[in-house]
Amino acid sequence: MKTQLDITKLLEIGKIQNELDLERALIADRKLRVLSKENPKYKAIRKKLRDLIEDYENKNWSSNSIITETKIQESDSAEVIAEKERLFIHNRKELIRKKLKHLNLTQQSLGTVLGHSSKSYMSELMNGVSPFSLKDLIVINRLLNIDLAYLVPTFLNQSDLEKITASIKKLDNPKLKLLKDDFELA
Repeated sequence: MKTQLDITKLLEIGKIQNELDLERALIADRKLRVLSKENPKYKAIRKKLRDLIEDYENKNWSSNSIITETKIQESDSAEVIAEKERLFIHNRKELIRKKLKHLNLTQQSLGTVLGHSSKSYMSELMNGVSPFSLKDLIVINRLLNIDLAYLVPTFLNQSDLEKITASIKKLDNPKLKLLKDDFELA
């Protein structure tokens, strides 16, 4: 389940494909603005990302494009999901920082344990500009004693929730029920 933007992959693809990726790109743009003050390499990445954002917006939201109610609802939903992801990443970062501080460790020392020698890459991971690998999250879980629920997002977007609900209905098994709280809606 993709729960955040991987800028490297987006730049490789060369285009933003949907509203959720647009919202994620807008959040990443703000993070890159801050990171570029610390490391100039992010300026070029941010420029490429901003070009992709502009291309998508020109194609999908210009006065020449048809803006339907469905398109507006998709945009609104994507904004809510991306913000929820942003908050999750922010809270995860703060929790990791708190645990590191308690152990008198730095973010860079965590990077060494994870096998990431680049200080800037660790900053990308912590700020959600690049995604942690599952292995990284498991190591953080065991090393810092942080519950996986705080490291791995467990919410689903509307599309996934609808697919799961439809699949459960097809199975027609009265013992298998989807309660409202079973899946937190992103």
